[in-house]
Amino acid sequence: MSGARTSRDAAEPADTDGPRAPTRRELLAGAAAAGAWLALSGLTPAAAAAPAPARASAPTPAGAPSAAPAAAPRRGGGPPFTISLAEWSLHRALQAGVLGPGDFARVARQDFGLDAIEHVSTFLAAHVRNPPALAELRRRADDLGVASLLIMVDGEGALGDPDESARRAAVENHVKWLAAASVLGCHSIRVNAYGGGSPDEHAARAADSLHRLAVEADGHGLNVLVENHGGLSSNGAWLAGVMRRADHPRVGTLPDFGNFSASGAERYDRYQGVAEMMPFARAVSAKSYAFDGAGNETTIDYARMLRLVLAAGYHGHLGIEYEGDQLSEREGIAATLALLRRLAVQLT
Repeated sequence: MSGARTSRDAAEPADTDGPRAPTRRELLAGAAAAGAWLALSGLTPAAAAAPAPARASAPTPAGAPSAAPAAAPRRGGGPPFTISLAEWSLHRALQAGVLGPGDFARVARQDFGLDAIEHVSTFLAAHVRNPPALAELRRRADDLGVASLLIMVDGEGALGDPDESARRAAVENHVKWLAAASVLGCHSIRVNAYGGGSPDEHAARAADSLHRLAVEADGHGLNVLVENHGGLSSNGAWLAGVMRRADHPRVGTLPDFGNFSASGAERYDRYQGVAEMMPFARAVSAKSYAFDGAGNETTIDYARMLRLVLAAGYHGHLGIEYEGDQLSEREGIAATLALLRRLAVQLT
């Protein structure tokens, strides 16, 4: 993708037979499941939405453990996973200027009762070289009890570029985002594995760049995660091979439920792809497009997908990333949240 994050899987909903959008009344049906999820979490509705005590806003010291675990182990009696909000779910409001980066943590906490967020570099372009501005974003999040988990970085060059000088420049372009993620208190940055050449050549180059970037990330206590995001990266077996070739404990994956358009009309089986990427996962993106009247996602079998995630031993955050157009952004986020909470109860 270029400077702005774009949907490589925009055609995914075309696989459905045109389900209708749920009404607002039907969306409210998820409230019972949300209440059960809160009870499972040991929270009252008020506690879920109330600000938590502020955390220290200093950046994570070099070499220190991650500020937020990439895939925290499940706590006894707790939900099988936790839920975060990806900033891209609000991209229309952000691009229109209705919201700004400083509003993101507030919307997550006060509108949806979520205490973890995932940033997108597109919306932090004015902040990335401005530590005081980043520190202010962190202060606002801290005051609300919201943790920043990662930054999804786009438009900084192809880590698998056939040209070595371009590839080195791409690695260097990503370094500033490591510093920004450290200030925000993240555990990772998410990158892309774009490039060229044969699949094997592309894999070797991407793995080399990821290893170099991971060496830099290690000094910040951060991980470097690759998302399935079009092209060869949407081939789960190929991306798993890149992970093994990168051979660094700071390199991992961010499986996305929706991005499996390998090239043109070619699609990779989403369930196979997620299963292949989960052994390396440090974060997971819960992509959603459309919902039926019962509140189920019509493009992705969420129950099947979550079983794959949990079978891999992952109990960390699932980041809501709504990309549909049948519902408003806020309605789509609410529908995805209600579905995840309902399934959390069923899968416990």
